[in-house]
Amino acid sequence: MPPPSPWRRYVRGMDIDAEIISLLRERAPDASICPSDVARALATGEHAWRALMQPVRDAAANMARKSLIVITQGERHIDPGEVDRGPIRLRRGPSFPRH
Repeated sequence: MPPPSPWRRYVRGMDIDAEIISLLRERAPDASICPSDVARALATGEHAWRALMQPVRDAAANMARKSLIVITQGERHIDPGEVDRGPIRLRRGPSFPRH
């Protein structure tokens, strides 16, 4: 298990899952978002949103395990355990909330 992030307290007060759902709802059902869209929506300033990238990827992986979202690279669906390898996109999954 990795050591605790210095951003842990900062991130604890955020609802990253809710932001991912909100951003996906703002787009067409077949559209995708980048994890950086989520980080930028939650933080201001270059350093702050970049520091949130790993927590956003971690939240996305957890949501993908629950089928709320699907994580893709190009057109390929990737395993939630592979979110640390290269650019990814987030899409609505089979269990994405309807309302």
